[in-house]
Amino acid sequence: MYTATVVSRAPSGTSDPVKAVSVVSTGTVEIHPEHVSGTRKPLYWWLFTSRRWTAPRPINAYVIEHDRGLVMFDTGQDRASVTDDSYFPGGFTRLAYDRLARFHVGEMDTLTAQLAALGYAPSDVDTAILSHLHEDHIGGLPDLNGAELLVAGAEWRELSGFSPELRGFLRNHITIPGLAWRQITMEPTNDPALAPFTLSLDVMGDGSLVLLPTPGHTAGSMSMLIRRRARSPLLLVSDLTYAAELLEIGRVPGVGSRRQLVESSRKVLALKEQMPDLVILPAHDPGAAQRLLESA
Repeated sequence: MYTATVVSRAPSGTSDPVKAVSVVSTGTVEIHPEHVSGTRKPLYWWLFTSRRWTAPRPINAYVIEHDRGLVMFDTGQDRASVTDDSYFPGGFTRLAYDRLARFHVGEMDTLTAQLAALGYAPSDVDTAILSHLHEDHIGGLPDLNGAELLVAGAEWRELSGFSPELRGFLRNHITIPGLAWRQITMEPTNDPALAPFTLSLDVMGDGSLVLLPTPGHTAGSMSMLIRRRARSPLLLVSDLTYAAELLEIGRVPGVGSRRQLVESSRKVLALKEQMPDLVILPAHDPGAAQRLLESA
């Protein structure tokens, strides 16, 4: 069982543009140990032969209260994925999804319910940033037709490649009419504080919310650095890892490009070396909410 909402607020009286950062859990997911810790076995081999499942892990999304508006990083899992038999494609693709993960999304786990626990509605969200476009990160999209949706251009191009559904991209649940998508491209940066990253995107123009390219899990996966004036910085790494401790010992997940996962992980660890108080928050890390709560 995971705490539904955890909030880390800026101390009163500070001029920090980041007023609060919250983690909300839109249900839980069971996956295979090979998915979490990696394996040398081919993906489809372990996907269809593994008989072990992890304990339920959270499906986290993050809510940032900023001076310039309400920002989300990822949007969680759609409850329709466990209530609507037509949510997934049929045939072999459906079989692969069934083998990949077991989702548990209750009535109070929806993004709408989780935002309500913070005193917000989906219509209050000004910007939603999608770390990548897998199903457990896009679930809130149907309710966010008033928000600007940011996605890496490299990630959006995955939708037009060969068989996107079989590669984890449920196109019908992404290209929803009425949504305001904006494809972004990282820009060269010479900010020494971001080294070894040489590309970034300053979302608000004040250095508080900075997107960093961390490909590997998918081609366009990205992380977000939250720089707070009175508290430790946070790095939302999505599915670059499934547990911060695994990242620290160099274990990469079993889904994605191993070479890119290793390289992106190396950069994140190098960033942490020069930001010793950096708090790393993956999307499915059981300890993420507690680390956010304890962040200085």
